[in-house]
Amino acid sequence: MTYGAAAYVLWGLFPAYWPLLVPAAPVEVLAHRVVWSFVTMGVLLAVLRKWRPLVELSGRGWLIVSAAAVLITANWGTYIYAVNTGHVVESALGYFITPLVSVVLGMVFLKERLRLPQFVAIGVVVIAVIVLTVDYGKLPTISLVLACSFGVYGLLKKKVPLDATSSLAAESAVIAPIALVYLLMLGSANTFTTEGTGHTLMLLSTGIVTVIPLLLFGLGARLIPLSTMGMLQYLAPVLQFAWGVFVVHEPMPASRWTGFVLVWVALVIFTVDAVRNRRKQPLAPVS
Repeated sequence: MTYGAAAYVLWGLFPAYWPLLVPAAPVEVLAHRVVWSFVTMGVLLAVLRKWRPLVELSGRGWLIVSAAAVLITANWGTYIYAVNTGHVVESALGYFITPLVSVVLGMVFLKERLRLPQFVAIGVVVIAVIVLTVDYGKLPTISLVLACSFGVYGLLKKKVPLDATSSLAAESAVIAPIALVYLLMLGSANTFTTEGTGHTLMLLSTGIVTVIPLLLFGLGARLIPLSTMGMLQYLAPVLQFAWGVFVVHEPMPASRWTGFVLVWVALVIFTVDAVRNRRKQPLAPVS
């Protein structure tokens, strides 16, 4: 469980990391993250000698990977923008509701049948979004973009015949050329060479910072039950929410608290139902 918890704790601490890359604009930070993630994954695959799955991936597989790459890039970019512009709490909301978005996508695209508690949980989240829309004076766009992009990304990942490491390498390979061209076009506006050695090293670290939690997650997923990983996934948004409220002191009026409480109630209903349903399932035979 240590590996899984460590992965989610690191993801939960991301709001403390991305502001350290200022004065780089969010789009520049995103471009560096894509490029250096690709470099890091390339080195990792070379060391592990795991290039073969990418070489053998079919054309259809690469199309799915490309779509997944666009979605995860949009997710990363939205999150970096949110954190660096004072919307940490709203971004945390997105990751709180992501599991329920995934349930809806499973129902729509995979023809999965929803149980009554799942319907109730989704209904409560809809009410919460309405409450938060009234509070913000607009739809919580950042939350919805994060939740939907990551939800659809997860749906596509089910169709890709690659492990997590190879998949991230493939996704980075798709977007990295575009990100590199963007960075070159920035010219002197690219802060990589204009803000000192410390800033350059911080931008270089975006690749390692991206890859380490993924590797820890992969190790944890192999060693502990899926239900436990499902519970651990709430660590990240809880830490993000705490950072937004207690560290950077984003405003939380009573109406906003009401919306978040409704989301948490929905997650309790969803989680309890998931645990109960998993216990009812017969154990898989050991081959």
